[in-house]
Amino acid sequence: MPETFFGWVLFLLNEYGPVLLKGAVVTFLLALVGTFIGCIIGLIVGIIQTIPVEENDSAVKKTFIAVVKWLLDAYVEIFRGTPMIVQAMVLYYGAMSVFDIDMSPMFAGFFVVSINTGAYMAETVRGGIESVDPGQKEAAIAIGMDHFQIMRCVILPQALRNVMPQLGNNLIINIKDTSVLNVISVTELYFASKSAAGVYYKYFEIFFITCVIYFIMTFTASRVLRWLESKMDGPKDYQLVTYDPMMDPCGAVPLPTKKQKGRF
Repeated sequence: MPETFFGWVLFLLNEYGPVLLKGAVVTFLLALVGTFIGCIIGLIVGIIQTIPVEENDSAVKKTFIAVVKWLLDAYVEIFRGTPMIVQAMVLYYGAMSVFDIDMSPMFAGFFVVSINTGAYMAETVRGGIESVDPGQKEAAIAIGMDHFQIMRCVILPQALRNVMPQLGNNLIINIKDTSVLNVISVTELYFASKSAAGVYYKYFEIFFITCVIYFIMTFTASRVLRWLESKMDGPKDYQLVTYDPMMDPCGAVPLPTKKQKGRF
């Protein structure tokens, strides 16, 4: 048996490396799929929450929209106001005892992460939508666009760039928070680490390895999302168009770009 800390670390990696790797894959899959589905839920909820109610709308439409918004507000407040570990317990064991639904732990894990993320993303999307200049919405209304056309063509392309940092935060949080799903027997990284640690009672050594694995996943995810944010910003080397092609039949002389100006 090893006698030093790093000796035990290497020994445990050799013994339980495949188990920990499998747990890490399950963790990342839960976080990635749950965040993706949660973003779709949050996008739909955020758009519905911003549907305007006009004075000349019928009473039926006003009542229907008010009820739907109230239900969505209740969903957001409940799932933002309760811990994910409690939601997992209520969903998994409650569905079994109340509705006699015997769902698999993995399905319950995907479901919990998705609806929890959706509640947070709904408020993020709503904030992103409201951050866009109201004048753009007014201009779209002036040319005859309805609410969903305005969202699709004008508001959302700008709002999505604004919410990208929060989307990345949610993915990183979900990578870490999936550890609570061990209470419903999801064999993610924390569950695998706890099982391995119980064999030799080397909790510090095994969870040191687990900590490193979590850091690698979160650091990699944050760097990839930073790269995506930079791509959404567009190229920094751009050229302004300062002519009207209808008034200049001979064509335009291209202006030097920022990069080209630096050469002179």
